[in-house]
Amino acid sequence: MRLLIVGTLEGHITAAGRIALSRGAKVAHVDDIDQAMIALRAGQGADLLMVDVAQDVGQLIASLTAERFSVPVVACGVGNDAGAAVRAIKAGAKEYLPLPPDAELIAAVLEAVSQESNAILFQDPAMQSTIKLVEQVAPSEASVLLTGESGTGKELLARHIHRKSRRARNKFVSVNCAAIPENLLESELFGHEKGAFTGAVARRIGKFEEANGGTLLLDEISEMDLRLQAKLLRAIQEREIDRVGGTAPVKIDIRIIATSNRNLEDEVRRGRFREDLFFRLNVVNVRVPPLRDRPKDIELLAAHFAKKYTAVNGLGARPLGAAAMAKLKSHGWRGNVRELENTMHRAVLMATGGEIDPEAIVLNDQPLGEGQRTESQRPTASSTLPGSTGEAAAAAARSGDLVGMTVAEVERRLILDTLQHCLGNRTHAANILGISIRTLRNKLKQYNAETGEGAPGEQAEASAS
Repeated sequence: MRLLIVGTLEGHITAAGRIALSRGAKVAHVDDIDQAMIALRAGQGADLLMVDVAQDVGQLIASLTAERFSVPVVACGVGNDAGAAVRAIKAGAKEYLPLPPDAELIAAVLEAVSQESNAILFQDPAMQSTIKLVEQVAPSEASVLLTGESGTGKELLARHIHRKSRRARNKFVSVNCAAIPENLLESELFGHEKGAFTGAVARRIGKFEEANGGTLLLDEISEMDLRLQAKLLRAIQEREIDRVGGTAPVKIDIRIIATSNRNLEDEVRRGRFREDLFFRLNVVNVRVPPLRDRPKDIELLAAHFAKKYTAVNGLGARPLGAAAMAKLKSHGWRGNVRELENTMHRAVLMATGGEIDPEAIVLNDQPLGEGQRTESQRPTASSTLPGSTGEAAAAAARSGDLVGMTVAEVERRLILDTLQHCLGNRTHAANILGISIRTLRNKLKQYNAETGEGAPGEQAEASAS
């Protein structure tokens, strides 16, 4: 855990830093927002920013967003100043901590950030064998390619490999190749010099240099442009990179882990991924099984999320009933663990009794209110069998309102509805639609220019793998 303290914390820096250090954090301090940004651009990195409310928290968060630094911010102020707390939270801070610092409160915040990044819960044999393989290869220096559907936990496994490796005391740095526009990804990876392009207001150390001595995760690497793949291959082979606008190569020492929710061999055959880069990355391939193939993990994770979200929402304990669990196990889980988490969050809010029953389990292919139907209103087995009259009627009802629309209009509706179904997650939506994230991004830009649509997901690109 890397903690960066910004500001004086009203004279409580030493106490706060000492508490964080005692809980295992690596602590650094800067005087103001400008110095914080300089430190981050220089590759210092941070997993959490603890910021004095005397600083302009809104400006800091805007700067982090503009320069694509994904770091949670916790604001700190003397006493229980409700006004300061509200302003900080509205500006985008995750939490407000009163000063002087309370050891247990700071420890809880550090633990929450750490658990959010690192927790792996499993008990199914399919996942146990995956973890066994991961731990077997972790101490080596070999590149690892993690493949599997979106939402199966590939990034968590990448972090697990790092923690079990000889590089564990050094940095773990992650780059989501699907979430960063093509024209910015090169700078994100390799860094740039001041003035290298419009908007390059200062030198920026890229993720390769930031991860030096540690591990670099290239998340959803299949979305990377072919031209940039060539530069990446050279960086891996030569163990050196060139900053954008730089004049001299920079030596690097990192271990590469890559993830993809696509079949990279198919992408190679289709000319969308370089074969030489595939072989360079695919020294060890670990396939992460989908949630539907891990029934015991469904039990464990569902109970975990139910407990988590009853606490978050201030509700009493609501255990899962046997019938509700059976319903969860029979579902296909296209969105895997991410979909299960969302389902359980809804379930604890919709449950009306002392336990979560089947009516509270609203699945993604089931509209809200579906679970509240009476038995007599629910479709019978015969009405939903393939080729049945019931299915034909349902298909007619679904397609009837498409008559009169152009193909382009139907395509737009399909894309926007799928994106909304995926809660704005572009990577997941693109996977369902069978198109690249690049194509999806271009379509959304087109819709936004034409009609002002395309808003879903504009700020929520691929947060989890």
